[in-house]
Amino acid sequence: MNVDMPQDDSDPVGGFTRRDFARMATLAAGTATLAACASPPTATAGPPSAPTHQLGPIKQVDAGELNVGYAEAGPADGQPVILLHGWPYDVHSYADVSASLAANGFRVIVPHLRGFGSTRFLSAATMRNGQQAALGHDLIALMDALAIPSAILGGYDWGGRTANVVAALWPQRVSALVAVSGYITVNLAANLQPLPPEAEHGWWYQYYFATPRGETGYRNNTHDFNKLIWQLASPAWKFTDATYDLSATAFDNPDHVAIVIHNYRWRLSLAPGEARYDADEQRLAARPPITVPTITIGSDFDGAAKDGAGYRALYTGWYEHRVLEGIGHNVPQEAPDAFAAAITDVDKHKS
Repeated sequence: MNVDMPQDDSDPVGGFTRRDFARMATLAAGTATLAACASPPTATAGPPSAPTHQLGPIKQVDAGELNVGYAEAGPADGQPVILLHGWPYDVHSYADVSASLAANGFRVIVPHLRGFGSTRFLSAATMRNGQQAALGHDLIALMDALAIPSAILGGYDWGGRTANVVAALWPQRVSALVAVSGYITVNLAANLQPLPPEAEHGWWYQYYFATPRGETGYRNNTHDFNKLIWQLASPAWKFTDATYDLSATAFDNPDHVAIVIHNYRWRLSLAPGEARYDADEQRLAARPPITVPTITIGSDFDGAAKDGAGYRALYTGWYEHRVLEGIGHNVPQEAPDAFAAAITDVDKHKS
């Protein structure tokens, strides 16, 4: 099963596109070569079962429609880096990465996405919207609230998609990009097209979420459901119960279920987005090239698509692709040294 493999023009656990997954299945039949400018696969010592470092205290700031909870580390005048988590994860994915980057002089911001942790909507009347453009606007609002004109963005799953969205729509706000699984923006029209049965099977939870039973099931069993996703998405990661529980508290957010359910129903055109984001979504559907310096990362979770060949042409600035062996979906927590190194290296080429 693939939790976040190339899926609809989105991801399974939160990260891929359906069309990409179809290409991945095709690539699997032959010998795939690494994309141009790609580095050879990097073997790791194995994912750590628990983080070595702790995040600092969570701060709060009003930003756009939200009061955003975020961790911060490093000198206030350092190069800003914003690290974005996915579903079903939280800011603890970056505990070790954040500590490493802060020690190297970066100013690191790790926010809870809408529907996670201490991030809250400022108004009960605001739509609990999980579409990609809404999360992109959240990030721009956070940067404005923190007076950050431009930052290096890093992310995986929902966070990787959001980082790509902002880099595509507001390149002037992005100094450089590190994106796990590459270009995973959503195309609603492409998502309407069926995939081969084996590929569809990988998205079982999205179809589950499409039903009232699935929404109730997720609400009633959030803790155990998300722990299962962790295990399926990263089969080699022997995380401890304590490690999971650090992140699981983020799912107690009162808007968590609504945001998750809307996110996946919207991807399948089963729930509407908001008209105010239509122009952004039309631009994203055209798959605009990302011009900022970028390092993409493929892991075992990506299957045959981990060579990055399917999205190489969409990154038109300085570019490198890295492949991690023995690592699942939560790359920054499973391979913190490799993820931190990618941020440090892309900083050398930033706009």
